[in-house]
Amino acid sequence: MKFGKNICILNVGGTKYAFTREVIKDFPLRRVSRLHSCSSEKEVLEVCDDYDRERNEFFFDRHSEAFVFIMLYVRSGKLRFVPQMCELSFYNEMIYWGLESSHLEFCCQRRLEDRMSDTYTYFSEEDIKAEVESRGEEDQVTRLTPETGNARWLERMRRTFEEPASSIAAQILASVSVVFVIMSMVILCASTLPDWDTAKNNTVEEHRIIEAVCIGWFTAECIVRFIVSRDKCEFVRRPLNIIDLLAITPYYVSVAMTALTGENPQLQRAGVTLRVLRMMRIFWLIKLARHFLGLQTLGLTLRRCYREMVMLLVFVCVAMAIFSALAQLLEHGLDLETSNEDYASIPAACWWVIISMTTVGYGDMYPITIPGRVLGGVCVVSGIVLLALPITFIYHSFVQCYHELKFRSARCVRSLSSEFLN
Repeated sequence: MKFGKNICILNVGGTKYAFTREVIKDFPLRRVSRLHSCSSEKEVLEVCDDYDRERNEFFFDRHSEAFVFIMLYVRSGKLRFVPQMCELSFYNEMIYWGLESSHLEFCCQRRLEDRMSDTYTYFSEEDIKAEVESRGEEDQVTRLTPETGNARWLERMRRTFEEPASSIAAQILASVSVVFVIMSMVILCASTLPDWDTAKNNTVEEHRIIEAVCIGWFTAECIVRFIVSRDKCEFVRRPLNIIDLLAITPYYVSVAMTALTGENPQLQRAGVTLRVLRMMRIFWLIKLARHFLGLQTLGLTLRRCYREMVMLLVFVCVAMAIFSALAQLLEHGLDLETSNEDYASIPAACWWVIISMTTVGYGDMYPITIPGRVLGGVCVVSGIVLLALPITFIYHSFVQCYHELKFRSARCVRSLSSEFLN
């Protein structure tokens, strides 16, 4: 630093700190240490927000309380979150001053990772824009916000089809989609009734027309959403879009196969492929996840708790292997004269173990020896304990996901109310 006094004053959000030039040169925070290499006021203003030459004071428009905790890290080497402050906000302060997540204590690192994983999935464009505007980076807003008329129109169309609570038109569109889903499910269920084939031809034809209209709506909706999507590759990779494709494709395949095989009922009834394809339309029900908070919460919980789900599966598999082997030995392997044929093999005993651990107990097979019954009691109690251990984590994650999605939905409703009033 080739200008100013020997004492440098850092003003962070109104809180002042005085350091000598030598301390500034070797300061642990990269942004502060960069001041030493500045040779002009222009270079200084690239590092801080304002500079007073007379006082040799550098002003930083940042969170003062967060900087207090960062200074505690400079002195003691331990960095923790500020109480009652968002983890992401504090992480932004860390990045500004030149720190990384690895500088945090281990417990705070876990909190930050959980918070970032929770927020990443539902980080909307409005959140990005608000964050960028809060930093005063208008050039980034220009890159994030569409400027041309076509881009704005495509963005409005995308939000209308992707976000049911974004506008009144989006809510109407979502309601129509739900009606078509319900109609298609009713027709699918009715087609499995015994009297369906003996019904009048006019009724069957009407149902086929309704089914074709539903499929046409789903196809048009999927095509429009693909056209207005920002990233076509990302659109194809999304689970809900894959499910939409699996629900729509079987209809066209069945129509093509019907056209090739003719309208012979006996031939169509014998076609196992057609029946399988027809039942795949049950995936239409998953389309309701776009419009109902409960299904969204369930899907997000399963996505975040995949480790707990794998742990639960491992618990069940290990217990199944142990108890099935013991059950086969006690019921069939020790006494061949009075052996229980239901436990003739370990795979057969696995079925008994799984229905016992889940406390279902169909009663189709059960132990008849005293050691086998004792083992059955131990199996039931072990199943209750093993299943209860990961359920606690899944439950807390479900509650957290529900509150997050409910908060996001309430924010969209407030935005919709403002749009309606305007």
